[in-house]
Amino acid sequence: MRTNCLKFFAVGALFILCSFAFIQKKTKLYIIGDSTAANKEEKAYPETGWGMALQSYFKTDVTVDNRALNGRSTKSFRAEKYWDPVLAQLNPGDYVFIEFGHNDEKVDKPAVGVSLADFKTNLINYIKETRNKNAFPVLLTPISRRSFKNGVLVDSHGDYPRITRQVADSLQVPIIDMLAKTESLLIRLGDKPSIKLFNYVDSGNVNYPKGKKDDTHLSPEGAKQVAGLVVKGIKELKLDLAKSLK
Repeated sequence: MRTNCLKFFAVGALFILCSFAFIQKKTKLYIIGDSTAANKEEKAYPETGWGMALQSYFKTDVTVDNRALNGRSTKSFRAEKYWDPVLAQLNPGDYVFIEFGHNDEKVDKPAVGVSLADFKTNLINYIKETRNKNAFPVLLTPISRRSFKNGVLVDSHGDYPRITRQVADSLQVPIIDMLAKTESLLIRLGDKPSIKLFNYVDSGNVNYPKGKKDDTHLSPEGAKQVAGLVVKGIKELKLDLAKSLK
């Protein structure tokens, strides 16, 4: 009798522990990238990174950990030791969304700018290191700037998006082509109406007394819409993450 009770207790305890572990299991979605995705300080508002809006699309079993930072490139994000803590904390089954390009293009600034060859190498290293932790890398091309010329949207990223696509193809990495998605959105809206997606502020604003006309960084509305395009990409790729979308 006593043996049966002990067995029952052991099985019950194991069931409770397993249930608790299951309940507690969460997937981390890390974002590494630049200012277009980054969390913003209050003094920058209404400038908003799309990474700030992404959590709202997920259920509670996915936690978005946005490590993107203003001004960083594939080179400086690593050189300034921002990648190290992400890599150290990565668990099997986590995701790393990798979106660079805006600052890698600035080859006149050696601390951040990189050649196309080095950009490719840097992306490959992030991917391999992520995979070595049994986590999942996802590449994203940089979002489009609002660069209309005579009513026509002009690409300002050169060959960096092409390299991102090339790396995704050669290493069989899922890719969300954010450049194509945001270009499509801007073209559909048009030159003037697309202003609402970017950090345009009238003079007299507490953070921008002289006003602001910024065709690179997003408004809260722009961040929400761009995050929505990221979510669309997750669904199109049929990532396991899609099961945790609201």
